[in-house]
Amino acid sequence: MDRVWELRSIFLESLWTTIWLAGGGIVIGGAIGLLVGTGLYVSRRGGIVSNRWTNGVLNFLVNFMRPIPFVLLVIALQPVSRWFGISGIGNGQALVAIVFASAFGISRIVEQNLVSVQPGVLEAARAMGASRWKVITTVLLPEALGPLILGFTFALVAIVDMTAIVGITGADSLGKVALTYGLKQFNWTVTAVAILLVIVIVQIGQLIGNALARKVMRR
Repeated sequence: MDRVWELRSIFLESLWTTIWLAGGGIVIGGAIGLLVGTGLYVSRRGGIVSNRWTNGVLNFLVNFMRPIPFVLLVIALQPVSRWFGISGIGNGQALVAIVFASAFGISRIVEQNLVSVQPGVLEAARAMGASRWKVITTVLLPEALGPLILGFTFALVAIVDMTAIVGITGADSLGKVALTYGLKQFNWTVTAVAILLVIVIVQIGQLIGNALARKVMRR
C-alpha cells in the first residue's frame, strides 16, 4: 500500500479523468443516441413519422459502427478528432471515441425501450389532435422514461469500461494507472486499487440510475 500512497495524486487525477470521460460519454453520447434511437423508432414502417429512406440510413450507420472493436475505433477516429482540433492521442481523442461508441450503442437501447410503449397510447394522442412532434416529446418519451433511465444506467457500465481501455492509448484514466504503475511494474496492489475505484464509480452510477428509475416508475 506504500506505493499506492506515493501515487495518490496520480490516482486522484486519474479518477477525475475517468469520471470526466464517463460523464462526457453518457451526456454527449447519450444525447446523440437518444436522437438516433428515437429517429429509428419513429421512422420505422408504421411509425409516427414513417420514412423508409431515413430508417434505412440510420440502421446502416448503427449496424456499421457497433461491431467495430473499441480499441480499433479509437485509432480509426483520429482524423475525426483532428477535424475537431484535437491532435495526437490523449484525453481529447479518448472522449471523441467514447462519445461515438456510446452514441451508437445507446441508440439501440433507446429504440428497444421505445418499442415497449403501447401503440394505443400514441394513437390516442394523435386522435386528440396532437402533432407528431408533440406525441414524441410529451407522450412517447415520457412513457418510456423509466426503462430509458435503466438503459442509460446499463450503458454507463460499458462507458466506464471504455475509459479503462483508452488508458492504453494515452488517456490519463484509471486504466492507464493500472497498466503503467500496476501491470508493467508488477505491482498488483496498484492494479487492484485502480480496479476497485472503477467498481465504485460503476456502483454509484448504478445506484443513482436505479433510484431515478424507481422514482419515475412510481408516478
